[in-house]
Amino acid sequence: MNPELRELYQDLILDHGRHPRNFGGLDGYTHKLEGFNPLCGDRLTVYLKVVDGKIEAIGFEGQGCAISVASASLMTERLKGKTVDEALALFEPVHQLLMTGDLDEEESESLGKLTMLSGVSEFPTRVKCATLAWHTMKGALSGKSDGITTE
Repeated sequence: MNPELRELYQDLILDHGRHPRNFGGLDGYTHKLEGFNPLCGDRLTVYLKVVDGKIEAIGFEGQGCAISVASASLMTERLKGKTVDEALALFEPVHQLLMTGDLDEEESESLGKLTMLSGVSEFPTRVKCATLAWHTMKGALSGKSDGITTE
């Protein structure tokens, strides 16, 4: 990763980690699930209010490292207003981005600001931190009720 991109990545992670968007519980949620990363202790609960197949509101609460919180914050910004199908369709390209840092040009354009998370792939021990919120969201929308773990 070039130095300028690395700095931008770090700034984005720090900003969302210190000032997470959509942080807190959500009244009237229709979907809720807790996710846990036993490797580092990150624990997040994702709340979604889905009406007529569309995510009207989304929030999260819990504790985690800056990467975990930043990823959850970016996820909530991106998914608010999307359909359930659109949210679930984002899971695979985001997961690939976090695991490998690689996406083709079309996928990269479709992810927008989320591509700034690509730097996580350079730190394999942090990939589970960054994917926790995404796995939890997917589980919640898929009807899981017993929680998600990254192990």
